[in-house]
Amino acid sequence: VQLQASGGGLVQAGGSLKLSCAASGRTFIGWFRQAPGKEREFVAAISWTGGDAYYADSGKGRFTISRDNAKNTVYLQMNSLKPEDTAVYYCAADPRGSYQDPLKYAYWGQGTEVTVSS
Repeated sequence: VQLQASGGGLVQAGGSLKLSCAASGRTFIGWFRQAPGKEREFVAAISWTGGDAYYADSGKGRFTISRDNAKNTVYLQMNSLKPEDTAVYYCAADPRGSYQDPLKYAYWGQGTEVTVSS
């Protein structure tokens, strides 16, 4: 599975960004982020049908994950962004085990940087 993440950028606190993850196939997709000096952490995930979505507490009520299988693309809409959301965001595919554990994912995109200014 090949993944291409895009959509990052610089935004002011309270603003929004929509990240995209173009995949080469239909599979379970997770979004993770990694801030400087911190471990990679789970953000959200979605089943291959789009029928099930999962969120970390940090993004509940602010982030929405969705997918367009006609385009093989998964989106992460991020609203009400905070400076602590600043990180490189990665999409990953096909976990073998817990979808919250980055070590369970075999396929990763290259990451897209999100910077939220205060």
